[in-house]
Amino acid sequence: MLTRRNALSLAGAAALAACSGGRAALAAEDKVEHSDAEWRKLLTPDQYAVLRHEGTERPFTSPLLHEERKGVFTCAGCDRDLFASETKFDSGTGWPSFWRPLSDAVTETEDRSYGMARTAVSCRRCGGHLGHVFNDGPKPTGLRYCMNGVALKFKPA
Repeated sequence: MLTRRNALSLAGAAALAACSGGRAALAAEDKVEHSDAEWRKLLTPDQYAVLRHEGTERPFTSPLLHEERKGVFTCAGCDRDLFASETKFDSGTGWPSFWRPLSDAVTETEDRSYGMARTAVSCRRCGGHLGHVFNDGPKPTGLRYCMNGVALKFKPA
């Protein structure tokens, strides 16, 4: 049923798509949203703590830390492709690390928790917290996307 609200939303999305080549409209349609109760059912307790409440897993506990096959690392909350295996490196920190995310896969926001200034990284599709990005990574970007392994899944190529 087309309501006035839906018609206005569609018109706004169409206008935005026309101005941005369609990317913004696709991003809005691509969003994954669940209630807190639904997230609790969909995720393990550890995934829920990290993805929905910005927790951090203990270092050196993720099986993905040693994942070296070709493939793609995806969001454990919504399966969005986030990082190509070719960008993974051993940072020695105890968390899976990457020097670049896939295009339009993540969002970055300022995080001033625990008395530090950091940049938090979240999944663009579901908003799940993945980890943080730092400026001490390898070339070519010089960045270290330090991700919680529990927030990721791996899809082999």
